[in-house]
Amino acid sequence: MHIVVLGAGYSGLVAAKLAARRTDSSVTLVNARETFVERVRMHQLASGQQLPERPIKDLLEGTGVEFVADRVQRIDAANRTVVLSDRELRYDVLIYALGSRADLNSVPGANEYAYTVADVDHAGKLRERLRSSGTIAVVGGGLTGIEAATELAETYPDRVVRLVTSGRLGSALSERGRKHLHGAFDRLGIELVENARVAAVDADGLKLDDGDRVAADVVVWTTGFEVSPLAAEAGFAVDAHGRMQVDATLRSTSHPDVYAVGDAAAVRRTSGQELRMACATGLPAAAHAVRSLKARLEGHEPKPLRFRYINQCISLGRHDALIQFVHADDSPRKAVLTGRAAARYKETIVRLAYLTQRRPGLTALT
Repeated sequence: MHIVVLGAGYSGLVAAKLAARRTDSSVTLVNARETFVERVRMHQLASGQQLPERPIKDLLEGTGVEFVADRVQRIDAANRTVVLSDRELRYDVLIYALGSRADLNSVPGANEYAYTVADVDHAGKLRERLRSSGTIAVVGGGLTGIEAATELAETYPDRVVRLVTSGRLGSALSERGRKHLHGAFDRLGIELVENARVAAVDADGLKLDDGDRVAADVVVWTTGFEVSPLAAEAGFAVDAHGRMQVDATLRSTSHPDVYAVGDAAAVRRTSGQELRMACATGLPAAAHAVRSLKARLEGHEPKPLRFRYINQCISLGRHDALIQFVHADDSPRKAVLTGRAAARYKETIVRLAYLTQRRPGLTALT
């Protein structure tokens, strides 16, 4: 039995290590980069902070997982083959974990003029650009945009930082959560542009769909993500966004020899609610996919994924954060944790996400 895992992000690396540990199979992990990227820290990298190198081979030491640093060209589902740049890999079971990337193609000019914090290369380019002065506009009022705006405003207090969002800032938070978030924006001097849709990006900033402009020397794009087209091109069942359609055991609805985890999978709770893209959802999904695979290999019927949300963790610079406690369906509770205690809480969660890559059994705690 040969299991091939595509993608060594939070979900893929855990899936590969658990598959090697829990099944009597050979496992090959394919990833374009040779280092593991702590994606939840990319806003820190962009602001100039140094992050340690995490070689994937070191994280796989002693596991028996074969690592191949290469880019996937296509998947031949009929022949159960993954085509790489210089070789082909046959699989009995495929675990698809290619993640997501920033969508820079949906708005004219974004690909040419905007920077992102979605991966290490783009975050590094943004860091270099920020060495010279200029006004910064962060587009997107989600968690990524909030973290990027506050981190940059704290790092560069002498610069104008604006956050542009299509809705109201913190609309998914409780009243206490919104109050603290707006207070943090005021404290850091972040200018807020709400209910504004970006129609185009150019060298001078943003053009809004109502004709107004938001001036900016640097545009940071954090709204919208897309996935690799490989799943759709291979003929796997995908949703309207190209994410692989999976059942409650994380198995492809069209190809029973394929599982999908992380951002690249359209995973749903038993209630039918689709899980949002986050390592908080990807880690337990990866563990459950391997449990499902193990059960089937042993002749048992796997149980459906049972997942409930607990909190949303939002860093607001290095010394403040907002922990919004939520109901099982991710709707906000009244309770929040803020300030330095919340910053320590968030840092603990981030460290745990990385520690899980070293000790994947910790997925039970995530």
